[in-house]
Amino acid sequence: MELIPLHELKGESKMSRLKHKPDPERPRLRKPEWIRIDARTNAKNVNNVKKQLRRTKLHTVCEEASCPNLGECFSKRTATFMVMGAICTRRCPFCDVAHGKPMSLDPEEPRHVAESTRDLGLRYVVITSVDRDDLRDGGANHFAEVVRETRALNPGVKVEILVPDFRGKLDTALANLAEHTPDVLNHNMETVPRLYDTVRPGASYENSLDLLNRYKQMHPEVTTKSGLMVGLGETEEEMIQVMKDLRAQDVGMLTIGQYLQPTKHHLAVEEYVTPEQFKRYEEIGYELGFENVASGPMVRSSYHADIQASHSTVEQFNPEGK
Repeated sequence: MELIPLHELKGESKMSRLKHKPDPERPRLRKPEWIRIDARTNAKNVNNVKKQLRRTKLHTVCEEASCPNLGECFSKRTATFMVMGAICTRRCPFCDVAHGKPMSLDPEEPRHVAESTRDLGLRYVVITSVDRDDLRDGGANHFAEVVRETRALNPGVKVEILVPDFRGKLDTALANLAEHTPDVLNHNMETVPRLYDTVRPGASYENSLDLLNRYKQMHPEVTTKSGLMVGLGETEEEMIQVMKDLRAQDVGMLTIGQYLQPTKHHLAVEEYVTPEQFKRYEEIGYELGFENVASGPMVRSSYHADIQASHSTVEQFNPEGK
């Protein structure tokens, strides 16, 4: 079977069958001065990380989702592994990961992640995945195997998993995830419920809350975490309600970052949220009882995850380094 290049499964092709298609001709908002990507990266370290990933046929969400922090994270020899392939079964119009029919799972991938964690000298590893609606448990057992192999080869390593919503398979997924628990279970709500039909087609706000709630009830010792994007047309009132909903599920950690449009075929940025507003969201988050809140224009769900997870409730994490 001839493989389709990943770039042909992104952008215009990916958005072609969406109910709410982004307008590629819409003029983009001018980026404000506070949206800055630090280009001062160590090219040698970046290349070393990429070489290690290619040797073991691994993917990172840093590369596949065109993360703006890739240079900084790779230069510090950190990465978020994306398991179960680079092709997603969903068509979320904010995301730059390819959409199509995924390949079969690689049974060697858990070992490859463990070996790369060791070879890169990571003490905190984040593992995420594409959506795999084609699998009986949405890939939950594969997550558990990655956690098991990573811990076995790297004693003392801290593991965070960033999981999909396991649509229609949550009972099976939760049972399989329970085999090997992480230190942090992250599932991103992404946006406010009013925007779900446009931003997260195929997902359910209530189902995502249910995942976080049920996992925490099953594993109270595991910290749960979620992430939100802003700049998609949400209001402050809506954001605060989502934060309250997350706290009602006993979610302890929260990230909030600016949505950036990957290409003209993706959702447009409706607003560049000011640093002052990000600070306000952070303050509100702590007032609501989150143990840790990372809120800033360039914050992403796994950006500086090791620092955020290690911080106490007293000494607040500043994602902008100020």
